Amino acid sequence: MTPAADKVSHSDQMSEAQNDINTECADRLTLLRNMPETPLECQVCVVGAGPAGLMLGCNLARFGVNVRIVDDRADQTPVGRADGLQPKTIETFRQMRLADPLLQRGVRVYDIAFWRSTAEEPLHRLGREVHYPPVIDVLDPYILLVHQGMVESLFIDDLKKRKVEVRRNTAFDSYSVCENKNAPLQIHLRTNVTQDRKTILAQYLVGCDGAHSKVRKSIPEARPVGLSHPSVWGVLDGELITDFPDIWSKTLVFSQEYGSILIIPRERNMTRFYIELKSSPKGDRNQLGQEFVMQRAKDIMAPFEIGWKYIEWFGRYQIGQRVASRFGDNHLRAFLAGDASHTHSPKAAQGMNTSMHDAWNIAWKLNFSVRGLAKEALLQSYEEERRKIALDLVNFDYEHANQIAGGDAHALAENFKTNVRFISGIGAEYSENAINMVEAQSWVMGEAKPGCLLPPAKVTRYLDSNPVDIQLDIPMLGQFRIYLLMWDVHQSRIFLDTFCNAIAQGDSLVSQLSAAAAVSYAKQPRLPAPEDIYLRPERYTAVSHLFTFGLITTMPKSDIEITDLPPLLQDSRWTFYLDDIPEQDTRGALCTNKWLGSLGPGEVAIVNVRPDGYVGSIGRWDSSIDDAGEEAAKWLDMYYDRFMKVPPGTAV
Repeated sequence: MTPAADKVSHSDQMSEAQNDINTECADRLTLLRNMPETPLECQVCVVGAGPAGLMLGCNLARFGVNVRIVDDRADQTPVGRADGLQPKTIETFRQMRLADPLLQRGVRVYDIAFWRSTAEEPLHRLGREVHYPPVIDVLDPYILLVHQGMVESLFIDDLKKRKVEVRRNTAFDSYSVCENKNAPLQIHLRTNVTQDRKTILAQYLVGCDGAHSKVRKSIPEARPVGLSHPSVWGVLDGELITDFPDIWSKTLVFSQEYGSILIIPRERNMTRFYIELKSSPKGDRNQLGQEFVMQRAKDIMAPFEIGWKYIEWFGRYQIGQRVASRFGDNHLRAFLAGDASHTHSPKAAQGMNTSMHDAWNIAWKLNFSVRGLAKEALLQSYEEERRKIALDLVNFDYEHANQIAGGDAHALAENFKTNVRFISGIGAEYSENAINMVEAQSWVMGEAKPGCLLPPAKVTRYLDSNPVDIQLDIPMLGQFRIYLLMWDVHQSRIFLDTFCNAIAQGDSLVSQLSAAAAVSYAKQPRLPAPEDIYLRPERYTAVSHLFTFGLITTMPKSDIEITDLPPLLQDSRWTFYLDDIPEQDTRGALCTNKWLGSLGPGEVAIVNVRPDGYVGSIGRWDSSIDDAGEEAAKWLDMYYDRFMKVPPGTAV
């Protein structure tokens, strides 16, 4: 045998050995794929890691719920997409103690400018409007422009601090429900790369997987209902070179010949253009590429010069206003949130905001449901509340988008003024239901109303004399806040004593719920983060893991000591407030007057605030009546009995 032949023979042997190894590996891989997998287990499975899914996952993790977040994307949003946070959303981030990075990096927009050109008139400014006039009572009267990816990063970082990771490259396939309502859901997934099947057993499923939601398609009768608008819009994000003077205001530019542009200032010196493609090349819409859209922008903005140093993102979309026919399944086990449940145009800066507030609404309800503390009425309220908001949104958006396309600055400004409370987020109001109790008596005379957000107010924290925004001071721990308001604590002392004694009794539902919550959080505590050493959440759970009691009085600090309070309120010392700094309020009003309209000298009011910051119920009592405190305790039990329960077998 020649050396060459020997070489060939050795190579053949190596090739055969490699083939054997490859065959063995393939057989093992096939065997592993076909082996029955041990299902993963969690309490809530969230499909989709956009703003809605991450807001939901972040809050559930904070509450101590075992949550699994899956997303079919390999990474978070890198560029483009949503970019505007409304005043209510900024408040929500403040309540979560996550606002500072966004406030430091974002661009604040306080006004709107209107420009127009016709065949007879060159492009000229029609006028300016304040974006959020003083009639809107908010701490942050502006839109905060931040990239969607920055919002996602904020949530992802918070989740990592609590040892929760997003499972990426994992697509939702389907889910199945057992006839036994206590049995877990089977949620079927596939990995993007290998298409391996995965199964998660979970108590609840929430689809936050966008406009083409697979979760929505898997829920019987949950179909999108609505219309598509014929116009196509292009979106450009980039740094401009221009002599246009209103580039740092939110600006609507209308050209009778070429269409409209909505200009939005952005972070990192960028500007976003929403460009209407009013007349376009014939044929496929794919011809409406970036170069065509850039040229259309230049046509609309003429005679001003428009150029780009760079373009970070280009997108194109057709407007559709649709709302899912239902936001959950018949079993109250699978739900929809965000774009999976409603779609609309992006030009009113509502999509990311509304989506995150869907998640904000359902997160605390799922927490109590997982812990066995909720009646069905609580989860039922999710669809009742958020579908109403989605319908309100698409109706507003339809008019708003048409008026932007029509270029009628006056009509657009009037429409904006009419809907400005809703646009800001504070006008997203819920109707009466199990958790929003409107009394038969006309108690509601102030701005605090059941189904509405708690109005902002400035008070002094008694313990350290710090002026605080009372609606923000108590961190969001998934608790109800129970505020007691009175002019004089000493005058109301008998009421406070009898009230506190009554809710401490073993037959009090508030007491039983607190005991059950203590058992639950001992077994499954809230997930901590390093910042807790500064935030001190234990200050707000000293009395109950379910309720934080707050006392608000107009008395001078020199006239009262902590020891003058009943023991329950002494233990709530971090939430004892003096209503004495109206000059620092957004309206120059006392908190008591703003919330209640008025309060008699001997009256005591109780304001129940839900974990999402909405008012649940308001009651008033004459403290001079002997049994008023006991009646107030019964009223409190009656309110929480509408939607909360003590789990069977819980030792209380």
